[in-house]
Amino acid sequence: MPGGPTDTEIIRRVLSGETNAFELLLERYGPLVFSIAARHVPRSEVEDVAQEVFIRAYRSLAAFAGQGPFNHWLSKISVRCCYDYWRSSRRWREVPASSLTDEHRDWMDRIMTAESQETFEQETAQREAQETLRYLLERIPAADRMVLALVHLEGRSAGEAAEMLGWSEVKVKVKAHRARRKLQKLMNGLLAKR
Repeated sequence: MPGGPTDTEIIRRVLSGETNAFELLLERYGPLVFSIAARHVPRSEVEDVAQEVFIRAYRSLAAFAGQGPFNHWLSKISVRCCYDYWRSSRRWREVPASSLTDEHRDWMDRIMTAESQETFEQETAQREAQETLRYLLERIPAADRMVLALVHLEGRSAGEAAEMLGWSEVKVKVKAHRARRKLQKLMNGLLAKR
């Protein structure tokens, strides 16, 4: 950043005891961490996951080797925190209709007052597809969920996903293939129930 201290300088200051300097990294990389968390965990959990990312980063700051950019290192921690979130909360949580958010109520109102049947059908199909995908993803193991999200939903290469997850590229490819098969099997089961 022009005119400001480099990441390396800030890290050096934090490690030498000036712990308040870590706040500069929070300000600089908060948007990155929040955007990663927002893509991988429910909206209501984004702040908690982002906070966990920064706690882990602070605790392991001495381990940052500086061999790559700090934002890459922090992105890996972010993805792993999202992965850990799904590993620890695999159960589907049912939500009573009375606890719908204003956004969901507004969506229902728009659907009910849609000007045309075509608009209604398009919005319903899109919403149903998103909810079905979310439902299916929450029923597969956390590792499968993360690899599918990174490779197929975000369009990352197997190499990028491997680096972010701390796996080999071969493991990512195998996991992605098996996860797609698990997802397909779940989808077929869901369709058979209709």
